[in-house]
Amino acid sequence: MASTRHNLITDIPGLRIGHAGDARLGSGTTVVLFDEPAVASVDVRGGGPGARETALLDPAQTVEGIDAFVLSGGSAYGLDAASGVQAWLREQGRGFKVRDALVPIVPGAILFDLLAGGDKNWGRYPPYREFGYQAAQMAARTCALGSVGAGLGATVVNLKGGIGSASARTADGITVGALAAVNAVGSVTIGNGPHFWAAPFEQHKEFGGRGWPEKFTANDLKFRSKGVERASTTLVVVATDAKLTKSQCNRLAVMAQTGFARAVYPVHTPLDGDIVFTAALGKKPLPEPVHALSELGMLAGNVVARAIARGVYEATALPFRGALPSWQDKFGK
Repeated sequence: MASTRHNLITDIPGLRIGHAGDARLGSGTTVVLFDEPAVASVDVRGGGPGARETALLDPAQTVEGIDAFVLSGGSAYGLDAASGVQAWLREQGRGFKVRDALVPIVPGAILFDLLAGGDKNWGRYPPYREFGYQAAQMAARTCALGSVGAGLGATVVNLKGGIGSASARTADGITVGALAAVNAVGSVTIGNGPHFWAAPFEQHKEFGGRGWPEKFTANDLKFRSKGVERASTTLVVVATDAKLTKSQCNRLAVMAQTGFARAVYPVHTPLDGDIVFTAALGKKPLPEPVHALSELGMLAGNVVARAIARGVYEATALPFRGALPSWQDKFGK
């Protein structure tokens, strides 16, 4: 496995990342914008998902190319963010053409951050449509991490969550990257300590280099939960420069879900809405269809685990009374 240039999803050519949000509100939106329509699919494992246009990502459905993915805070209100991204794309002349009509295809998913602090009294209409437009407008080849965009109000059971990313390359030179908005019902760290569940997959001390603890205790393995229904969700986008079919993208999404189990404890609960979106942007065909896709899916699981850990490692606490501390606040020194 070769190293990648920036260890971010933006190591995949053909996509840009944009974040928008309001620190006073304590919530925001992240967009993954594709230069050209991308072959895409999805896998949903959480028991309480909130999503838009995921049905068309089923391999049996007609639409082959999508224009963007949207991840947003705001619970169901955040589904409006995709409309803002659509508006921006339409202004650029992007979308699925039906005679004279143009319809940008923008699947999205939301996480619950309404209890993380901040002023949610936004008036008649929530701000997420504007966040979506602004995030698309600001999308760039760079990728900020931590408490930005959809990660602004994200939390895990004991720490501030946020946006994380990682990437890797197969022996054949195919790159896969992940972007995660980490708002899990469970824990990303082991017990009350600084060690990440994803430590065996860490590269170059990207989330502190602490490894695993010398031994595990019963306390480390006990059940921890936010204890609030529908108050969680980790959202992930996986992208690759491989040339894949829609069905292969779906299998990549299924395999990438293993990264959740490597990084979050417990995972895929009835309280989470865990979703993995996948997109194939490249023109590099797989050397062969079975083992090469299996290796790509294995690495996808690894980069998802690493991106989830980085989302917590890079986060900063919200400036509100009662807000959860960040990993850096508790363990950074």
